[in-house]
Amino acid sequence: MDIFGVLNMVGGLALFLYGMSLMGDGLSNASGGRMETFLEKLTSNKIKAVLLGAGVTAVIQSSSATTVMVVGFVNSGVMKLAQAVNIIMGANIGTTMTSWILSLSGIESSNLFMKLLKPTSFSPVLAIIGVAFLMFSKKEKKKDMGMILVGFAILMFGMDTMSSAVKPLANVPEFTNILLMFSNPILGLIAGAVLTAVIQSSSASVGILQALCVTGAVSYSTALPIIMGQNIGTCVTALLSGIGASKNARRASLVHLYFNLVGTVVFMVLFYAINAIIGFAFLPTAANAAGIAVLHTVFNVFATIILLPASGLLEKLACLTIKDDVVEVIETEADKDFRLLDVRFLDKPGLAVEHSRQVARHMAELCKESFDLAMELVSSYDEVKAERVVHLENEIDRYEDILGSYLVKLGQKQMAEKDNHSVSIILQCLNDFERISDHAFVVMRSAKEMFEKEMEFSKKAVEELAIYSEAVKATVELAVLAFQHEDANKVIEMEPLRDVVSKLKGELKQRHIKRLQKGKCTIELGFVHSEIITSYKRVADHCSNVAVCVAEVDADEYETHSYVVDLKHDNEQYKKNYRSLREKYMLP
Repeated sequence: MDIFGVLNMVGGLALFLYGMSLMGDGLSNASGGRMETFLEKLTSNKIKAVLLGAGVTAVIQSSSATTVMVVGFVNSGVMKLAQAVNIIMGANIGTTMTSWILSLSGIESSNLFMKLLKPTSFSPVLAIIGVAFLMFSKKEKKKDMGMILVGFAILMFGMDTMSSAVKPLANVPEFTNILLMFSNPILGLIAGAVLTAVIQSSSASVGILQALCVTGAVSYSTALPIIMGQNIGTCVTALLSGIGASKNARRASLVHLYFNLVGTVVFMVLFYAINAIIGFAFLPTAANAAGIAVLHTVFNVFATIILLPASGLLEKLACLTIKDDVVEVIETEADKDFRLLDVRFLDKPGLAVEHSRQVARHMAELCKESFDLAMELVSSYDEVKAERVVHLENEIDRYEDILGSYLVKLGQKQMAEKDNHSVSIILQCLNDFERISDHAFVVMRSAKEMFEKEMEFSKKAVEELAIYSEAVKATVELAVLAFQHEDANKVIEMEPLRDVVSKLKGELKQRHIKRLQKGKCTIELGFVHSEIITSYKRVADHCSNVAVCVAEVDADEYETHSYVVDLKHDNEQYKKNYRSLREKYMLP
């Protein structure tokens, strides 16, 4: 092989790997994170978990990616180690789908129908359709389909280029001698493991082996141990992803390794023992792409069948390798949420966005709880509730920092339009929710001051503040609902309510000034009253920001002032809601 042949082979390999990555990304985007979400929920039954692991891996075209996700699930606490074991087994079966697709390239026949099945016959057409979708379609689904088609075409072109480049090696004795070395089970296993560990994809390394089959120099006796090694080498990706993760997550990555090690040892011992007795006639013959796919599938199905009943032993083996600490670390509710924001999920944006939504929704609930508690403290101070408000304020600061940083990283990924909207909404609303918790802290501090100095509002002021509090509380509830459900329609309820709160604040201020003038209230108490009603008003403003943000993102409008003005302008629904709310929250 001359230098140009080497360049063709390397270029074909590059296209092959890129095509596989592009097709996998397209399939993952098309699933919209649903496949990955299924992994979290449908894992209670062993058989279902295996089938699910196989199905998801067949779709995203990578057992390594599935295993890394599973490690992330275990690390984030949404999946138990026992559930992970069964999914990992299924992932090893699912990864064989790629080898079956690639085996189509080895079809040789004069029959027209069989020729049409060969990828080189139809992949150019798929490439044209895919490029048209990518360049001219504005719909996300069609763009994802275009990515899948172009990825498949590049994959098959790369495969064909590699096969053409290595074909002349059939007449090179040195190459044949090197391959004969790998007929030794140990050397073949090591070669397969090293190759796969380097490129971190068993599907890709199997594809390379299938490409080499066109030389006719790869016998089944050579291919078999290499395939065994490839299954071991693919564990490197999961092992690397387990670094820095929780103990159970590292155990999950070890389960992947133990499954392939034990499966390989049992399979090879049985296979070569039977071969020594009866002698398999096919071993010396030249392998083809379809035969490689068969071997790959048979091994993974065999390993799953024999080890599925013993999945508990694999779990125990992993636990013995990585033992529990004597001292158990106590996690806060926030820490459990933050484990969902695992960097391993960033490569699957649909899943990462769904986890971000879950964490953000919980943050919104905590903000609501914090402010509700603060309002209760104004009328009836309680030290336990006050400490809870302080705790929540600190936790919500952490939510803003950690979730915000995660979303910035996620925003750099290619996402579906709906997911992009969700990320925009969460990022814009994070600060508003954090500010609500800050104002809850201010209200708590004012309530504490009143309690410690034994100050009390007048009966009339208490009645007025109760009505005002109900209106503000309603804005918080509306904001949380709008945010959690991404409901753009809530803005038409929020804006008249926010304007009513603003009106009430002015009225409360004027009434309190009159009480001060008549000597019915002290200056000191007046400052506390002003601080409380001002904090309430600012909370309503932040709630309005949340509802408007959801509506703006939904409508692709980002000029807040003009959006609100347009919303109120000659809008009968707004006027009707405003009149109704003014009547509902009328001061006595």
